[in-house]
Amino acid sequence: MRATGVGLRPVAAVAVSASVLVGLPALYFLTGYGCGADEDRLAEVMAAETVLDGAPEGARREDRYQECDDDDRFVVVAAQYRYDGSSGAALRHYGEAARADGWRPRDGAGSGTAPSCFAKSLGGTTAYLHVEGPEHGLLHVSLVADAAKSQWC
Repeated sequence: MRATGVGLRPVAAVAVSASVLVGLPALYFLTGYGCGADEDRLAEVMAAETVLDGAPEGARREDRYQECDDDDRFVVVAAQYRYDGSSGAALRHYGEAARADGWRPRDGAGSGTAPSCFAKSLGGTTAYLHVEGPEHGLLHVSLVADAAKSQWC
């Protein structure tokens, strides 16, 4: 008896299914996954913000960096300062600097405490300025944004 090719159909169906299930995610990973030109442009806009350069009196910059999370494609531009002052003094300093540069407070407004988070439209999305610390003598000031317009504080 001669084979008619009926047995090849299931094999072909499995091969096509496997190529779709493996091939499409691989194609996405190679062409669309991770940070790209849009995130690079957003990082450039964020890095130009002067609020990161002005530190409270007595603070020394330890580090300034920018990065992009490949999974969620959010951009961070940040500075870290050696600072022995109080958290309240740091928040008051950045509150004044942020407002002078067009940032709007996101927390602490009307509560009697200085806000630690501010928002501003940058690069077609909303960026967030967040002040943390000082903890163990380090004050951390960061800008975070993504094209999905996530809320960071």
